Amino acid sequence: MQRNSLKPRLRKKYEEEVVPLFLKKENFKNKLQVPRIEKVVINSSLGKAIEDSKLLPHASEIIAKITGQKPVITKAKKSIAAFKLRAGMPIGTKVTLRGNKMYEFLDRLISTAIPRVRDFRGLSTKAFDGKGNYTIGIAEVTVFPEAFNEEENFGIEISIVTTAKNNEDAGDLLTGLGSPLKKSKSNKES
Repeated sequence: MQRNSLKPRLRKKYEEEVVPLFLKKENFKNKLQVPRIEKVVINSSLGKAIEDSKLLPHASEIIAKITGQKPVITKAKKSIAAFKLRAGMPIGTKVTLRGNKMYEFLDRLISTAIPRVRDFRGLSTKAFDGKGNYTIGIAEVTVFPEAFNEEENFGIEISIVTTAKNNEDAGDLLTGLGSPLKKSKSNKES
């Protein structure tokens, strides 16, 4: 019983509000068919890391503050002479979040970071991949309160992997969790 009190706020919202909403639809018969978020992958590629080797550990530290988990350093797969890049050189960082850390990160992203993006008018519905996954690009990592005072600023890419079979169900899932998706044009006309 005590374990339920430790659930993140967004996970409770999913179980208490989103699942019943999907069960009202005709094509979902039980709660195991309802789409859920499997994992969240945060990725940052730093081209400046080729010239400045101190940038990557600093960026890794900032991403660790934001996510609560230590990132993995990613390395270049191919050599590209035009960019002075050699195969095996460290070039970026990546973190995969699952479980409670994933829900806590998404809660902070939706309720704190996204509203701080300058001139924000909603997340694009074009960022779905056709299989129910969604990718957000954030140009400045300083929108997160944990990285607000950092001098070095870089962008991150956040991929939300869901079990949804199509973009419509994934959009409904993210909207149900409070994600500020823009209304599609077909919804505005009806």
